[in-house]
Amino acid sequence: MSPSIRNQIRELRTQREMTQQDLADRVGVTRQTIIAMEQDKYSPSLETAFKVALALGVTLEQCFQFEPRGKR
Repeated sequence: MSPSIRNQIRELRTQREMTQQDLADRVGVTRQTIIAMEQDKYSPSLETAFKVALALGVTLEQCFQFEPRGKR
């Protein structure tokens, strides 16, 4: 089974009262990309993941988690 990358983007973003567009603008991606990441439909590149975490003011590990499939 292939691994899964989960994230806390929506939770972290809403805690900071940041819109999807605000985050997209800070990261340099489209709002649709933020939506796809929040829905776990898109795993960002490492560079984009770091930019998201930086924009949210958290560590990469606080924002993204690696979960092998079948191990919950």
